[in-house]
Amino acid sequence: MSGFSSEWLALREPLDLAARNAGVEEAFLAQLPERPLRILDLASGAGSTIAALQGKFRQPVNWLLTDHDPALLEVAAARWDRGAASGVETRQVDLAGDLEGLPLADVEAVTTSAFLDLVSDEFLLRLTDRIVRSGKPFLASLTYDGRTAFEPSHPFDAEMCASLNAHQKSDKGFGPALGPDAAARAAGLFEDRGYRVVRGPSDWQAGSAASGFLQEFLQGWVRVGRETGLDKTALEAWWRDRQNKIRSGELHAEVGHLDFAAFPA
Repeated sequence: MSGFSSEWLALREPLDLAARNAGVEEAFLAQLPERPLRILDLASGAGSTIAALQGKFRQPVNWLLTDHDPALLEVAAARWDRGAASGVETRQVDLAGDLEGLPLADVEAVTTSAFLDLVSDEFLLRLTDRIVRSGKPFLASLTYDGRTAFEPSHPFDAEMCASLNAHQKSDKGFGPALGPDAAARAAGLFEDRGYRVVRGPSDWQAGSAASGFLQEFLQGWVRVGRETGLDKTALEAWWRDRQNKIRSGELHAEVGHLDFAAFPA
């Protein structure tokens, strides 16, 4: 699958932590048994799910973090070797190929963050079926849903957003990605299989305090615009304006995400 650097994950984590939907998390936590837990986290990166949920459990938790990138798992292991209240195990897994080998029978719940928009419909069907067959609660946080708004706006914003959303549906290692359609599709699949779903928005709010994030985030938009063949003159004018607004502290971006918890009814 397509990788992400630990530097980028560190830039986005403060926005992720602020954005996560508290009501959805509470619904998930309420479904967990009172005994000590083992939780399987998918596509764990540097362990941001632990950062979000630690301190919110009523019981001890042992984490199994899985990712295809061994470098990110090393970062996660070093980060949580000390300071995490409970044990943390890391395991390198190619989720695209080894989904059926995940130890769902040995855990009490499954989580993931900022992952489902990268996967294909075929993979999502497999994942949903595995979790429902296991009967385990599932928490999916920070799935991008295609909405972005800037203040102040620019006439080229809509074209840039459309270009990004189209690019989001390219293959990220799991086949053609669902991109902005992933969250609604995943929630619907769980409901169709008899699970109850609690959902809510988890939108990024990035302003002057997140200038480093905005610079890196919108640089990625520019790369996508070039790859998708947007008008070069318009693209460069948009980028100059956005950079000026970032430097002056004027730019604010709201980026839409959806959180949902799914569990047996």
